[in-house]
Amino acid sequence: MQVIKQLVSAAAVAALTAGVSATALAGGDVAAGKAKSAMCAACHGPAGISVNPLWPNLAGQQEAYLAKQLNDFKSGKRNDPVMSGMAKPLSDADIANLAAYYASLK
Repeated sequence: MQVIKQLVSAAAVAALTAGVSATALAGGDVAAGKAKSAMCAACHGPAGISVNPLWPNLAGQQEAYLAKQLNDFKSGKRNDPVMSGMAKPLSDADIANLAAYYASLK
């Protein structure tokens, strides 16, 4: 019985630690993202609503989805001549902040 309690306690600590780490890494700064979003506005609109049907709306997208797409463009996993060039100079913080900003828009 003691072994089971120890295993349950260890699993709970691991789950809580993992949750804190994931939250800390996922959360971007909405205000910083808004400040950085000027470069995105030409294609995706100043409020994240695209002016052209060829470019997606960013407003209201899931934060994790937006961050993944930007990271994929940055790494070359996803390739687009325009977006790859836009994403390459972004820092991890820039990506988190932009994702937080666009996810916050409804």
